[in-house]
Amino acid sequence: MAARAQLKDYNARRDFRRTPEPKGDVKRRKGKPVFVVQKHDARRLHYDFRLEHNGVLLSWAVTKGPSLDPSDKRLAVRTEDHPMEYAGFEGVIPKGEYGGGTVMVWDKGTWEPVTDPDEGLEEGHLKFTLHGERMKGRWVLVRMKPKDGEKRENWLLIKEKDEFASGDEDLTGNYDTSIETDRTLADIAEGEDGKRKGKPRAKRLANPDFIEPQLATLVDDVPSGGGWLHEVKFDGYRALASIGKSGVVMYSRSGLDWTDRFAGVPEALDRLDCRNALIDGEIISLHPPETGSGFSALQSDLEAGRPVRFMAFDLMVLDGKDLRDQPIEARKDKLKRLLGPVSGNSVRFSEHVTGNGRHVYDRVAAAGGEGIISKKAGSKYQSTRTRTWRKIKVTSRQEFVIGGYSPSSSRSRPFASLLLGTYEDGKLVYRGRVGTGFGEDKLDELASLFKGRERKTPPFDGNTADLPGKAQWLRPDLVAEVDFSEFTAQGMVRHAVFVGLRQDKDAKDVTRERKQTPDKDETVKVAGISISHAGRVVFEGAGITKADVARYYDAAGDRLMNEAGNRPVSLLRCPSGALEDCFFQKHAGKGFPDEIGSMEIEEASGEVADYMVIRDKAGFVAAAQMGTIEFHIWGAQADDLERPDRVVFDLDPDEDLGFDAVKQAATELRGLLDELGLESVPMVTGGKGIHVIVPLRRGAGWETVKLFARTVASHFADQKPDRYVATMSKARRKGRVFIDWLRNERGATAVAPYSIRNRKGAPAAVPLDWAELDEVSAANGFSLADARERLRSGCPLEAVSRTRTISNAVVSKLDKLTGE
Repeated sequence: MAARAQLKDYNARRDFRRTPEPKGDVKRRKGKPVFVVQKHDARRLHYDFRLEHNGVLLSWAVTKGPSLDPSDKRLAVRTEDHPMEYAGFEGVIPKGEYGGGTVMVWDKGTWEPVTDPDEGLEEGHLKFTLHGERMKGRWVLVRMKPKDGEKRENWLLIKEKDEFASGDEDLTGNYDTSIETDRTLADIAEGEDGKRKGKPRAKRLANPDFIEPQLATLVDDVPSGGGWLHEVKFDGYRALASIGKSGVVMYSRSGLDWTDRFAGVPEALDRLDCRNALIDGEIISLHPPETGSGFSALQSDLEAGRPVRFMAFDLMVLDGKDLRDQPIEARKDKLKRLLGPVSGNSVRFSEHVTGNGRHVYDRVAAAGGEGIISKKAGSKYQSTRTRTWRKIKVTSRQEFVIGGYSPSSSRSRPFASLLLGTYEDGKLVYRGRVGTGFGEDKLDELASLFKGRERKTPPFDGNTADLPGKAQWLRPDLVAEVDFSEFTAQGMVRHAVFVGLRQDKDAKDVTRERKQTPDKDETVKVAGISISHAGRVVFEGAGITKADVARYYDAAGDRLMNEAGNRPVSLLRCPSGALEDCFFQKHAGKGFPDEIGSMEIEEASGEVADYMVIRDKAGFVAAAQMGTIEFHIWGAQADDLERPDRVVFDLDPDEDLGFDAVKQAATELRGLLDELGLESVPMVTGGKGIHVIVPLRRGAGWETVKLFARTVASHFADQKPDRYVATMSKARRKGRVFIDWLRNERGATAVAPYSIRNRKGAPAAVPLDWAELDEVSAANGFSLADARERLRSGCPLEAVSRTRTISNAVVSKLDKLTGE
């Protein structure tokens, strides 16, 4: 060690008349020891890893460079000690000299030995912690046992498992520039004697002041046409970066100085070649989890001090000039050129797509993203919420104020659910509760924050009748981010999931985020079809517009084609927008859109008429443009009208009966069908009842199917006359469930699966698994948001095979079972 510490080997191998490398002596310094990593393009590209110890730089040549993956064991060959001056060397070693090639300062910082470094070097197991710009956390160097005759000292450089470890980040691939001069190896090789190429960085001006960021308006649909720029909506913290002679200041969206929270970002931005700048963007996690949200991953990063990423999407000030009145395209172009040299792991430019907004949205949705931001081409930067910036979310998600919590019956859980609210006109309005999405750490953190915030009275105003009977009320100054399916008609969240706490927004600024619908007479495009009067509200209370109806039928198009396409269909149309001013239509008319086809059918009277048939999923959207709310279908397909492919039992309860009686009827009916060898599927109708649907292989005719359905219904009415009736008479239906078998005759229709119903709140008809039926509390419990969610999973009707028909054997078996 003594010989090595004297730099004997280092000086002996170099001709300092030819090489620009420093000739140095042992220099012991005060303060934390430094480390440096130099990317070295010599005979073979490698990374020189150096640790300050006893006045020199202990050195290893790491052939493939460091890796953040603990499973990667990178070969590190021990080389001669280097002088302290070498830590700042960047340049070109002449060809033919020892180590000839280009050298870049790739990373540097300080290091801390975990155990005694001399013992670690002697024993061949040196553990340490790095505090660099790129290499952070715990590492270890392990000496390998030498092979016979081997003279060189081989070690392994290994990343230990900690918060900075990563199995999917390419550390050397992500960073290819110098942390000192922002140059690549090629840039350094072209510079004279390894000096910095080009002009020095411009003299800095004063840091730009914080300005209120521009905010986007929540809307239902993606703006169409080429006049919009579409970006990914990031799942993190909004941030503004002010760069100037005071360095870099990172502001939260409310103007708080959060510079110290965003590890790696200020350092990267400080290398920008500008006099000053003000950049708008979003801080996100470098490693979003496979499950959970990117926002929760970001919170975890911030709490652990891990590096994060700044996605920059706008530039308001550059070199002392205010750019806010310039078009967004010009601002983004300047931003991209400004970021070019430093764009990497810590800072990246947010790309955009001009036009094709629906395609961008669909790609983001398919990838599990939060949504997109659409920005009007040519627009200025405005410090307010505008319609020139619009956000279209895949799911509903926003901030809520925590006003209390419901106690938990479990000792292992400090609370059962959080009680949420939003401020409306200065009053905190109750919005329901969230009881899922909490990990153990988050439960403990929230419980700790609740201490000292307790109060005796609820902080909520207004709808206090909806508040839970037992609750611990809190001072309303904590803000939670919550994911949910929708707001109910009463303004409560449904299917809420806790995402995380927000520290960048004041509780008083938290309001219910309402989608801005199109203007009443505005026309929008859905599936390529123009929807006129798109903003007309069709379902009052639920706030559902004509455009919403069209978009739902676009989303459900594939399911509707499977269950309602290519068969005669009747439409319930409400063209004026008023749900009480509606009519049924089964015959095709003049001026109908091309997406709705027709076919000739001979009716019972012997006359032939044109019936509507939808042969493409766009037809359902076209029908919505005509004011259609409901679709009702025949039980046979257009290519074989005389042989039905389903039986439908419509269980219609008396008004005084509860839904449990209907579910019991459906379950008993299923039992009989199972004995006959016929699989069935329950469907809540969106009204009061349940349809029990039996998919069939097409074999029997209408008369056979109708007779079968009537026999089943009559059997139940005969066996349990106090509970069931098989006739339409309302007088006989009192206190009973009517088993309507008349849906199974030629020309009769039943509401189509996945159709919206013309009922308050816009419920949908949704097929279920039998096991799910037990959990459903009402036939109209599936909102459009619920129905959309169902589209992501398989359809129970498709899962049931159509291998059975109403054969003579089935009819005979039915006769035996019913005693007829």
